[in-house]
Amino acid sequence: MGGVQAKTYTLYLDADRTGHSESALAIEYGMRVAFDEVNNQINGDKFEFVTLDHRGNSARSKHHMNLYDKDKNALAYVGGLHSPPLIKYRDFINQAEILTLVPWAAGGPITRYPSEENWVFRLSVDDRKAGERLAKAALGDAQCKKPALLLEETPWGQSNQLNISKALLSAGHGTPEVAWFNWGINDAAARTRVNTLLDKQADCIIMVANAMEGSRIINAVASLPVESRVPIISHWGITGGDMSGIAQTVNSESLTLHFIQTCFSFLSESQSALSRQVYSRAVTLFDEVTSDPASLDAPTGFIHGYDLGKVFISAVAQADLSGDIDVDRRRVRLSMEALTDPIDGLIKTYRTPFTAYSEQNPDAHEALGVDDLCMASLGPKGEIRLIEDK
Repeated sequence: MGGVQAKTYTLYLDADRTGHSESALAIEYGMRVAFDEVNNQINGDKFEFVTLDHRGNSARSKHHMNLYDKDKNALAYVGGLHSPPLIKYRDFINQAEILTLVPWAAGGPITRYPSEENWVFRLSVDDRKAGERLAKAALGDAQCKKPALLLEETPWGQSNQLNISKALLSAGHGTPEVAWFNWGINDAAARTRVNTLLDKQADCIIMVANAMEGSRIINAVASLPVESRVPIISHWGITGGDMSGIAQTVNSESLTLHFIQTCFSFLSESQSALSRQVYSRAVTLFDEVTSDPASLDAPTGFIHGYDLGKVFISAVAQADLSGDIDVDRRRVRLSMEALTDPIDGLIKTYRTPFTAYSEQNPDAHEALGVDDLCMASLGPKGEIRLIEDK
């Protein structure tokens, strides 16, 4: 049994529900489906969700971490789309022993706190692997000879500069040209950044942006004469917000836009019994989820939220909760590193998804690898469709 007397535990879902509500809701829906499968109970203990909105502001996110730290019912803290809060407060998270689950944010440093007692676990894209996949897409599929980088000026963008540049150098290319932009970039500034790279003979742009800024950059490329437009190879941040404007521009202007995703889609022809059951449950639980999977916003958030939720449920089930929240957080952290029974997820079956962290084992808290990463494009209705690897 989970403790001598049944207890109610909470999971804090801290994400940007103002500027990127699509990704925040997708993560929440995925996790809620995983917990609904077990009737929101594990070994007799009940589980509830606390939803918080940090509005893309790292200081607000830190405030929510403090709320979690003081909450004697809060077992896990779940991050959202943005990497900067998790990178900026990584030391605090680990020193305060905040059991943190990451189903979206991709910044490389997030899971690599230099201690065996590491409290952050990610089931998502990892920029140290995303850089390799983005470089491969630019040099292979897009056949770029001189790719350039257009990056948001945040810790997320900075980590991508390092990783993408390293991957391009490993493939025999020189150091790429780089242009930077801040959150809230306007149309004129976006055009200036694009033209700066084109003036340096860039024949494709590798972009690291979220939906709002990414949309303006895509519009900037679309505003060019047809013969001057270059392919855009994007990180997946653009899929975390409203994609309708991006889809309209890409399809009406016939732009080439490919972006990274993990290798599962509810739109693929071959669906397993599990994936059909998961989606059907989501339709039943949430009015916003329709019977058409093409209408699911930020689907990767849902997919990762579900898979990470199932991994967490398995860890709690074998942790033997005591009712003392400090003890239980430590027990679940250790249990996350010691899972041995297979866990069926949407992306794959997980077998020991996490192990004890060390500098010799830097991927210990990464549930996914480079083989789990695919590229995707926008379908005619703006839906996200995986591109089969050649």
